[in-house]
Amino acid sequence: MKSRDSLVRLKRFQAEEKRRRVAQIDAMIAEFSRMVADLDREIAAEEQRSGIADATHFAYSTYARAARTRRDNLAQSASELRQQLDEARAALEEALEEVSRAQSLEGREKGLDRASDLREIEPLGLRVAGA
Repeated sequence: MKSRDSLVRLKRFQAEEKRRRVAQIDAMIAEFSRMVADLDREIAAEEQRSGIADATHFAYSTYARAARTRRDNLAQSASELRQQLDEARAALEEALEEVSRAQSLEGREKGLDRASDLREIEPLGLRVAGA
């Protein structure tokens, strides 16, 4: 029975680890999105200050060009993280199912232990009542 308890604890720990991973990825996506929005504002301000909004123009701001590159890289990273988030959520669902199975297995085992205990106690009770 202790092995069942250990199994349930292990499955719960694994599920909690996957839940933390999902939360971590979600937080990273939110942070990247915030940074992309900040860079969009900085790019717009720089283009307005310089008066050139065409990134292919020879006099386009170096800062705005670098900010665009950084923004694009962050957006790409956020997109990749969304894919990882989908995979992590699927793994979490699977881990939660494993926890549920382990708990139900443990519950059945405890039920069987109680039934065998009752079978052992019942004959003793009849002897006492009959005596």
